[in-house]
Amino acid sequence: MIGKNPHYFINYTFHIDLLFLFCYHISDSIPNNKTNKGAFHVKKLKKTLVATTAVATTLALIAGCGTSGSSNTSNTSGPSGTGSATPASNEITVGTLYASSGAYATSSMPEYAGLKLWVDQVNAAGGVQVKATGKKEKIKLIAYNDQSSVSTATNLYNQLITQNKVNILVSDFGSVLTSVAVPIAQENKMLLFDPTGSGATFFTPNNPYIVLTALPTSQIWPDSLAQYLTNHGIKHPAILYCENDFDQSQNTTLMQKLQAAGITPVYDNGVATSTSNYSVLVHDIAAKNPDMVMELGYPNNDIAFLQALQSTGTKFNKTFVIFPGQLPALFEKDFPISQLSGLYTYPTPPFINYKNVNYGLTLPNFESQYKSSTGQTANFLSVAGYTTGLIVQKTLETSTSLSQQDLRAAVNQFSGTIVTLDGPFKVDSTTGAQLGETLPVGQLVSNGKGGLGVNILK
Repeated sequence: MIGKNPHYFINYTFHIDLLFLFCYHISDSIPNNKTNKGAFHVKKLKKTLVATTAVATTLALIAGCGTSGSSNTSNTSGPSGTGSATPASNEITVGTLYASSGAYATSSMPEYAGLKLWVDQVNAAGGVQVKATGKKEKIKLIAYNDQSSVSTATNLYNQLITQNKVNILVSDFGSVLTSVAVPIAQENKMLLFDPTGSGATFFTPNNPYIVLTALPTSQIWPDSLAQYLTNHGIKHPAILYCENDFDQSQNTTLMQKLQAAGITPVYDNGVATSTSNYSVLVHDIAAKNPDMVMELGYPNNDIAFLQALQSTGTKFNKTFVIFPGQLPALFEKDFPISQLSGLYTYPTPPFINYKNVNYGLTLPNFESQYKSSTGQTANFLSVAGYTTGLIVQKTLETSTSLSQQDLRAAVNQFSGTIVTLDGPFKVDSTTGAQLGETLPVGQLVSNGKGGLGVNILK
């Protein structure tokens, strides 16, 4: 649950699973023996197909019910994409996913809450001034729960595009849950507003249907980290990374820059993202006697790694982890401030307060309104969700139509002209990769109030 008034929409995973059960029954009716093709029972197939069609029809009717948030969506396909090219009932439909459970819930839920805050604010002001319609349109948010499951997310992204026919598509948190949205959006010629899926492989010249809104691509994250290592005489670094688009692209860049500087890591190893026990890995790294250790993973990986340091009593000279800079409260809950102080990380808003904001709320105003709306303290992921809403808003204010190609062209038009609470927004005009909103290296310190602060390092 987020705050006091979450307004979540019903998740139809059960109904989708029921449909898959019928489809599985069809495949199960076909013998595995390729030479026994005549053994397939046609009558049984017909009955099963009828049942499947009936379930699909029922699901289509259910999806139209108001409780799902998907009623009154237009079924008109745009000329350059599957999404609706005209709003229905004076509203723009924005479709997204969130994960209320599973490995990515701690990041997905605040990101969703930030997006929801933006929706509530623009609707309270009468809606977004949409250039394509010449008037204000309210935002209707259609959100489904993927439960941190890639397979569930795949089905639900398809549902948002092909059944709900949303005008705007926003992906869930991170590269793993975004990885399946990228090809689906491209296949359907639907522009994907991607808050935090920063895997470098998502952004290619042959895919004009993606825009990274709230973070630079993970490929350039380590630029500042590599600079810090070379400037501070780190000669024997160790790198432990998770094998996913987000972390592997960081490792690739880091290795390239270190090698260019004549630095050879004493340890460079990839592990499964699902890794939950790092004790053996910590011992292996310690045996190499590194002068700085960098663990590149998701929040669960960072927590498990720090727990291994705690349980084994291992202390490295310098330790870098990613997510304490984005989700400090999550780490403060599991570790004493004394253990977190001294860690190196990528600091993000709210640790960084941009003073030259010219679009949307300033950080202090956002923190206040987010706290009032949700009862929670803002973190970077809530900032990312809100920032994504701002980019959607600016796109609608700029685009001459709601076709997906025109929406993408509008992003290029205002790229480099706005600064949000997340920093300067600037994308690569061809790939949609974020070039602004860069991440420095910082060191966590006690703020003297029982929490964490950060010193930005050069």
